[in-house]
Amino acid sequence: MTASDQYASVRYLVDDVQAAVDFYTTHLGFTLNTSAAPAFADVVRGPLRLLLSGPASSGARATPADATTAGRNRIHLTVDDLDAEIDRLHAAGLPFRSDLISGPGGRQILLTDPAGNLIELFQPAHRPS
Repeated sequence: MTASDQYASVRYLVDDVQAAVDFYTTHLGFTLNTSAAPAFADVVRGPLRLLLSGPASSGARATPADATTAGRNRIHLTVDDLDAEIDRLHAAGLPFRSDLISGPGGRQILLTDPAGNLIELFQPAHRPS
């Protein structure tokens, strides 16, 4: 088991590592941690380390042939003002995969990275104190 003060890491398989790095650092507030492009890079936002594995990376080569498409899993990023984020990302021409959905826990919308991996932007519902 890893120490609790280390990053939680998620691996996304991407077609183009540099395009993925540019997407996450430009639009979603990640910072570049390590790059061995075109095979691999990792970006960080808070406690999340996102491993971006291109076709030449060992992580991508270990994936079974029947699991090569993006799945329904997604990273979940909490934002303070979802409407402002949607406006900003729409203006940048980013592709959304869902409409804005509201529920008892808050509001969310899905977008995709250049490889089609899902990202959920989430604004928690206001809780009275």
